[in-house]
Amino acid sequence: MTTGLLLIDVQNAILKGLGSTRRQPLIDKTLDETVARLAEVLQRARAVNAPVVIVQHDGHASHRLAEGSEGWQLRDEIAPQDREVVVHKRSCDSFFETDLQARLRENGITRLVVGGCMTQFCVDTTARRAVSLGYDVTLMSDGHMTADMGELRFEQIIAHHNAVLDEFDAGSHEIRLAQAAAINFG
Repeated sequence: MTTGLLLIDVQNAILKGLGSTRRQPLIDKTLDETVARLAEVLQRARAVNAPVVIVQHDGHASHRLAEGSEGWQLRDEIAPQDREVVVHKRSCDSFFETDLQARLRENGITRLVVGGCMTQFCVDTTARRAVSLGYDVTLMSDGHMTADMGELRFEQIIAHHNAVLDEFDAGSHEIRLAQAAAINFG
């Protein structure tokens, strides 16, 4: 069983301008803390040559993640190295109309450690889809982030998804939660 690290949409403008004037500084600070944890897990994966796959959302021309823009660029903390795979997507599902599943198979990956943005969209959809496709998933409970949405604060969205995704299953495959500090490869 090979475990791979899957980082989703850790891009410069992923949460830019999505919070109120009062809440955006907290969103930005918490995102930076989350990205720092993801970078630590990435370093642990690299230290043992675990496969790394980074997903990058290609937004349309007027989107904050418009392909080729500064906001679209991956955060420096998780910039891919030579052998690491970057998969480009245009929807919440990192598997939809991408070569993600083929890349995972090429690397013999059967188990995924997942983190990134945005919790209720791309992280949730991709983690659930991975389980349906036969992968076991460890979702980093403190390794995914989002912005406020309507009346829901980002903290509530993250807590809700951690509660409902833990032990989500499809047949013999499931999502388990673990804190980033507890993630090891090998």
